[in-house]
Amino acid sequence: MFPVASRYHEVETVKWHAADGSEVIYLRRRFLPQSTDVVTLTEHTVTQGERLDNITARYLGDPEQFWRLCDANVAVHPAELTAEIGRRLKIPLLQGR
Repeated sequence: MFPVASRYHEVETVKWHAADGSEVIYLRRRFLPQSTDVVTLTEHTVTQGERLDNITARYLGDPEQFWRLCDANVAVHPAELTAEIGRRLKIPLLQGR
């Protein structure tokens, strides 16, 4: 249903049957992986004015893969990763792609 590079690619699709007979298809909840499950390729120190999509493009070659940095750094809100100058971000090794 979702492309291989999507964060939702491996999330299960399920059906719910309403009392009126209608059917609702939805995705199960996606949990962040444990930080111990992430293999770190390198680290990046955030500088003034950096954006997460640019950091992701630099290291992973695709700005839309920002969610992988969120997962690796256990962040629910992407903006928090670049909010603090000097923060060290784990850059994950792409696996199974």
